[in-house]
Amino acid sequence: MLNVNLKNLRKAKGLSQEELAIKLDVVRQTVSKWENGLSVPDSEMLIRLADALDTSVNVILGETITPDESINESNEKAEIQRISAKLELLNEQFARQNEAKRKHQRIAFLIIGIAALGYLLADLVIWLSKYNLLHTMEENEAIGIIGGADGPTAIMVATMEPTLISIPAVVVLVVAAIGIYRTKKK
Repeated sequence: MLNVNLKNLRKAKGLSQEELAIKLDVVRQTVSKWENGLSVPDSEMLIRLADALDTSVNVILGETITPDESINESNEKAEIQRISAKLELLNEQFARQNEAKRKHQRIAFLIIGIAALGYLLADLVIWLSKYNLLHTMEENEAIGIIGGADGPTAIMVATMEPTLISIPAVVVLVVAAIGIYRTKKK
């Protein structure tokens, strides 16, 4: 609700995000995040927003005020309490959204990490089988010997220089590990 109200009030005032950002001494991306519901302004910034848009904080938060309400000290304190409660609710919603996003990112990094680890393990199994085959061929002299006119001739059928590490898979595994660490619950 805050994001929709803020966007509508800004447009009604004829301001672009950039112009409002300049008035508030923030970057345009901050205004964009507020209007897209990705973050919420703090209480001090809400007051500055209300001043910049020539309205009240209650209107920005979506509350309507009847014109006959007299502003006195008790009404002002009640208004501040309502604003605080509304901000607390918005912050809780924002925190829940961030927590859900963090969990999804962590799951994605886990899946990528498991896939990279599986690839490396498969690579290791292939390397071990190649090494074993090569070792068997070297021990068994009968393999690769063909009779010739002058006597038996040894012919090397293939040479293998097995590599153990697949660099791209290691890079992906490291990136996944960093991603898992950075998305851990704080």
